[in-house]
Amino acid sequence: MSFLSLLAVSRPAVAAFAAMGILWGSFAAALPDLKAMLGVDEAQMGLLMFMTPAAAVTAMLIAPAAGLAFGRIALPVATLLMCVGFFLPGQASVIWMFPLAMMAAGFGTGLTDVLMNARVAAMEAARGLHLMNLAHAAYSFGYAGGSIGTGLMRQAGWSPAWVLGTMAAMAALMALMTIERDGRIEGLARPKSGPGRGLGWVPVIGGAMVFIAFLTENAAENWSALHIEQTLGGSPAHGAMGPATLALTMGVARLVGQGIAGRVAPVLLLTAGAVISAAGAFAVAAATAPWMAYAGFIVMGIGSSVIAPTAFSLVGSHAAPEARARAVARATLFGYLGYFIGPPGFGFIAGSLGLRYAFVFAAVILLFVPLLARIMARRG
Repeated sequence: MSFLSLLAVSRPAVAAFAAMGILWGSFAAALPDLKAMLGVDEAQMGLLMFMTPAAAVTAMLIAPAAGLAFGRIALPVATLLMCVGFFLPGQASVIWMFPLAMMAAGFGTGLTDVLMNARVAAMEAARGLHLMNLAHAAYSFGYAGGSIGTGLMRQAGWSPAWVLGTMAAMAALMALMTIERDGRIEGLARPKSGPGRGLGWVPVIGGAMVFIAFLTENAAENWSALHIEQTLGGSPAHGAMGPATLALTMGVARLVGQGIAGRVAPVLLLTAGAVISAAGAFAVAAATAPWMAYAGFIVMGIGSSVIAPTAFSLVGSHAAPEARARAVARATLFGYLGYFIGPPGFGFIAGSLGLRYAFVFAAVILLFVPLLARIMARRG
């Protein structure tokens, strides 16, 4: 099947992934202005964002029930709620309003994330196609587009309210593209007890690898603009190119990742990806000019792009067949804790030691992935 045919088949889910990428890319590029608007430092900014993961995890836990309740419009509703959530942080000129706004953004993201991944899985099962790499690439390209667009708006002097409001409206247009004649997501109901009821350590180990991948990826995307502008003296346009460079690299790498994954053993692929990504993170930490940071982000993106998809694949192949869907869902929940904990966690490190040490931390934690991959392989 041609690329355009795959895109047409997966259009509803791809649109949701792209919308999420636009929103998070815009937020990452607008972070320096949001920080200035609130008058806080990096550690305080991290604290203000700390309730975001709690809201997201809550949404993930209720997502199956919400998907059943909303039926065929579950994904469009969740995506639109996410867009509304990201409209709010730019309006939160009073500091106590910002955590509430971020909770709304986190809740919408968590709900959308579970449902859009479930929709992709359903499409793959129904059509016998591999669509997950394409969907995740859409997120990366959406992230890059949101970041670049935000950088141009910031350079033109737009306020955070106008920037995030405009990008939320663009993402809402993508949300409308998630509507389909029958978008009902099967398999959301709680399974009956029986064989495969226990999930064991497979989703825990796999989820730990996804946790590390998402923690470092999202933290790097969210704090890269601030690192380039504050540490390296770049302009708002230079800062926006940090998350955009990382996201574009990951998008391209994910488009070609399927072919590579079929030819390389999973443990070797995870080891190589983690080492390459760690090298990129060290390069970003040592950078003395924006262009050096961009080179580090390119290397980091190439390595990180293979970690989460390969870890999910290992979970699916090592879990019992009757427990496979629940094992992948459990690993997703663990993984996305890293996705949301990463930015505020980096904020605390940056506030205490500086942004360079935050990227050193990312490099060090990435080196745990090869160890976890080998533990998973032994359990196979």
